[in-house]
Amino acid sequence: MGGKKRVLVCVTQQKTCERLIKKGAVICNELDGEFFIIHVALNGWKFLGNSHEGDALEYLFGISKSVGAELTVLRSDNIVKTIVGFAKENKITNIILGEPSDARNSDIINELRHRLSAEIDVVPSKGGE
Repeated sequence: MGGKKRVLVCVTQQKTCERLIKKGAVICNELDGEFFIIHVALNGWKFLGNSHEGDALEYLFGISKSVGAELTVLRSDNIVKTIVGFAKENKITNIILGEPSDARNSDIINELRHRLSAEIDVVPSKGGE
């Protein structure tokens, strides 16, 4: 597959996602690619009303900036459809996700693999975070 590599990291509202951003930055540097970071918030989820999650997003915005990437926050009722749309629109070649904590998130990863041709890298959580 020719052309410039475009790396997408998907984060949740947890400071532990810093490791995903840093892994994405390393891969992006190795591939000499472009770097994208997104968080998909479900519609109706008041993340700014929850100071812990708001703080986590602020923290991730800062980490994103420090590695030369922008964190895009999108609202949606369909996480998979939103990630697929963003990935296609931005011609993403590599996607980095955290290890799923439950079966529903495993389904999201399987669905992304099915609907996208991008290389998907699932990063294991440290010590079962």
